[in-house]
Amino acid sequence: MQRKSQSQTTTAQSPSPAATTLGELRASDHQFRGVKEEIRQNLLARLRAGEDPFPGIIGFGQTVLPHLERAIIAGHDVILLGERGQGKTRLIRTLTGLLDEWTPAIAGCEINDHPFAPTCARCRRLLAEQGDNLPVTWRHRDDRYGEKLATPDTSVGDLIGDIDPVKVAEGRTLGDPETIHYGLVPRTNRGIFCLNELPDLAERIQVALLNVLEERDIGVRGYALRLPLDVVLVASANPEDYTNRGRIITPLKDRFGAEIRTHYPVSLDAELALIRQEAQVAWDGQEPGAVLPEHLVQVIARFTRLVRASPAADARSGVSARFAIAAAEAVAASAVRRAAITGEAQPVARVCDLPAIVSTLRGKVEFEVSEEGREQEVLDHLLRRSIAETFRTALGSADLSGLLARFAEGGSVETGDLVPADDLLRRIGDVPGLARIMDRLSMDGSESFGQAAAALEFALEGLYLMRRLSKDAVDGGAVYRT
Repeated sequence: MQRKSQSQTTTAQSPSPAATTLGELRASDHQFRGVKEEIRQNLLARLRAGEDPFPGIIGFGQTVLPHLERAIIAGHDVILLGERGQGKTRLIRTLTGLLDEWTPAIAGCEINDHPFAPTCARCRRLLAEQGDNLPVTWRHRDDRYGEKLATPDTSVGDLIGDIDPVKVAEGRTLGDPETIHYGLVPRTNRGIFCLNELPDLAERIQVALLNVLEERDIGVRGYALRLPLDVVLVASANPEDYTNRGRIITPLKDRFGAEIRTHYPVSLDAELALIRQEAQVAWDGQEPGAVLPEHLVQVIARFTRLVRASPAADARSGVSARFAIAAAEAVAASAVRRAAITGEAQPVARVCDLPAIVSTLRGKVEFEVSEEGREQEVLDHLLRRSIAETFRTALGSADLSGLLARFAEGGSVETGDLVPADDLLRRIGDVPGLARIMDRLSMDGSESFGQAAAALEFALEGLYLMRRLSKDAVDGGAVYRT
């Protein structure tokens, strides 16, 4: 359920093994394993050791991951089905962490043949000619992952292979298997290949994958070629009843050993963890980002869940996890913009930074036809609900009499996205109990003016939503009064 593009958590690479020839590899007691057996054994080793086999994956621990683990142990190819933004590709990319860090391959082989079991014509010829002097290279696990976004213009040549005219021009005959230019799937031999958005692949192209999944070989044009492949094939797809752009042909669907449904975060805690992990903001306030207080993260998480559950939103489309991530980044960016314009020392996000996300993120939500023209109104209402729910949770039982006293004699406070924190604090004045309010919001009372302003502005908005204050909208901000 994450958007980062790394195939796995970045770690320092250890040096590759020393063997450079087949003879040296044999002497090193290296054991040859197929890629599915390799992943299976490494997964079981991690499970026995109590380690997380899929680092960085949030919210799937009791649902999706057990099914995926069973599929890997069974040696199945897998298709992940789910709405947009559920982390299907991210989950697939973590599978590379279950590969051995280094694996040997015959040097120069286009399909990464293992020195103990070469399959292509070139490598078999070289083995016969050179024997134990056959050159060996080492491939890191990150280089054993291939990925293709299925598009209607994807061809059989892209996936499987075609005749290489350059090799033919060099003098080889058309019947020579070494004239083949291999496609993406055979080039990922002895690795993991991911095919994203599988239904978008033309049905006649999907047929080319049938042998890959069942007989584990490929055929290229009219060549009498049987090339056994050692590959894990994993695909992702949106539910067909939503996309309507294509379908997975029945024989291909039948050849996947496991079909696993993904989902959005089930709990608020999972939504919060996802935002904290993925949003590109400085959570501790270090440059170049802004401080995004915990109560605003909770507002964004609740807002996302309310939009996702709203009958006004198209449930078949879903509301991507990217919605919450982009919202957090936009709110933090608004604070940075304010600091740049007003000269604030430390940008801290406040409630006044929230309304801008409605207009900027509206395009990420598909609404029911009956709600056409009401999109802004629906999102504004859901944002107010999320703020109110967060206020009730964090400050519902807090003593806010000190803040309310500021308005006892008809006073007012104006705030906005370009009002700096110290200016807002001067307008509010001294508030008895501010330290307790900040403590309830998981803020240190000794923190900056920005933190104090963020806490007080949240309390003001909450009191307005609880109908204990009134609010007048002004350009770029609001005026709170009794």
